[in-house]
Amino acid sequence: MRTSLFSILIGAAVICTFSGLASAYPEPTLAGKLNTWDLDVVFSKPQQISVNIPGDAKNAPARRFWYVILTVTNNTRDDVDFYPYCDLMTDTLKITPAGKKVMDVVFKKIQLIQQPRYPFIERLGVANNRILQGKDNAKDIAVIWPDFDGKTKKIDMFIGGLSNETVVIKHPVKKDKNGNPKKVYLQKTLQLKYAIGGNKKFRSDAKMKFLSKHWIMR
Repeated sequence: MRTSLFSILIGAAVICTFSGLASAYPEPTLAGKLNTWDLDVVFSKPQQISVNIPGDAKNAPARRFWYVILTVTNNTRDDVDFYPYCDLMTDTLKITPAGKKVMDVVFKKIQLIQQPRYPFIERLGVANNRILQGKDNAKDIAVIWPDFDGKTKKIDMFIGGLSNETVVIKHPVKKDKNGNPKKVYLQKTLQLKYAIGGNKKFRSDAKMKFLSKHWIMR
């Protein structure tokens, strides 16, 4: 996992504050700058899965989860350190780090279902923290969340760790002990947007529609 929810919210506040200032808002580069790298990523369509959790009451309903599978390839010139993370933000303003309240039994069920296509699938947060060069060393990573608010109509996924590009900006509000604006460190992050269709009363029928993909500094 990456940072506390407090840190995530601070980052979100900074981005919102700067979003209206085109000249001040830091933009990621489209290609790696000197001494920076970007990993290539392909993402599956989000899917839902229901799992009976050991320890739940005998007649308790199965719990619902959502997941995507990332295929990450290092086409840079070097082996690189790899610390991926992912936050899901709903339009009801709830932010959930991937993996939170996700039991190992959930990953094992996904692993079994996806075995034919992804025989070496890893779980986010457990994946090896080094990714070697080349297609043969690509990683398939399951990113999992518990089901979210049924009122949600849109979600954003923020996937970090795919680039080492960073930028430092001044916090628009917070000050350090000397009265100077605090420094905020932003990292090049992949943002995926989805709309959720279906009747919220029939959650099992809910589907996600891909809207857009952007690189942002977050």
